[in-house]
Amino acid sequence: MNPWPLALEEGPSPVSHMQTKSDIEQLLTQAGTVPKKRFGQHFLIDLNLMRLLVEAARLSPDDVVLEVGCGTGSLTAALAESAGFVVGVELDHELAPIAAAQVAHKANVHLITGDVLEGKHTLHARVVEAIEQARRIYPGRLVLASNLPYGAASPLMINLVKGPVVADAMVATVQKEVADRILAVPGTKDYGILTILLKAHGSVEFIRSLKASVFWPPPQVDSAMVRFVRDPAKASRILDIHLLVQTIDLFMGHRRKMLKAIARSAQGRLTHVTDWGVLFRACDIDPTWRPERVSPEQYVCLANAALGAVRDALA
Repeated sequence: MNPWPLALEEGPSPVSHMQTKSDIEQLLTQAGTVPKKRFGQHFLIDLNLMRLLVEAARLSPDDVVLEVGCGTGSLTAALAESAGFVVGVELDHELAPIAAAQVAHKANVHLITGDVLEGKHTLHARVVEAIEQARRIYPGRLVLASNLPYGAASPLMINLVKGPVVADAMVATVQKEVADRILAVPGTKDYGILTILLKAHGSVEFIRSLKASVFWPPPQVDSAMVRFVRDPAKASRILDIHLLVQTIDLFMGHRRKMLKAIARSAQGRLTHVTDWGVLFRACDIDPTWRPERVSPEQYVCLANAALGAVRDALA
């Protein structure tokens, strides 16, 4: 029995199958709507790639999946075949009923109409509640598996790493420039907070490039499919995630300056650090470096050392 009855009006119970471009066009025509640029709607129409995304998520019947940007429900239905439960989120009030109709016969899907984020810095309370409720029943992993709307990718992934709702894995199609940031190495222009937080918590992997032609309507840019897997041992080294984020923001917000100069503009709890030179030496960091040279492991070390300094100052 589905503990979360669909809030949307249920339609007929269609046979579950992945939708072709013709299927999607027909569904949109019947609903009297079209793809909307303002929502970044580009439907994945290559069925082999959709199957690859589902396979790359490595789902089990104990897993809870978060899908953001359900669209017309094609991927939603496919995920529900492999996962224990799917929490789907669709911003477009015209598309949400279409997705609901595609999965109305599935008891293990809960669809939410609205934005997955409440501002940039937190998941929407309704999404959090649905995930937490599902995880009380399904004890496996929380997995983000989505053809992500371009604008949502970076803030969503950052939120699912820093918590309080934490993803054990993420498999998603994203804009190529987001994939470049996810996979970047220290010292490159794409290296930033998204890179650092993901690699500080686990491993990232490039699965494959996606040409614009595999989407409808085709976007103006190429995309990529990427995977993140959380490493509990790595994540456990982070003593205070909020201070880590504050530390990364402090330094990466001034990429052209030397670390020792940036440290003088510390704010919040970091103002209690009186000798950054000691912290830099403890983490094998040259204070004349630019912030993009510091590795994710060194940022974790620096934030942990800063936490010790803050505690000493407040003791």
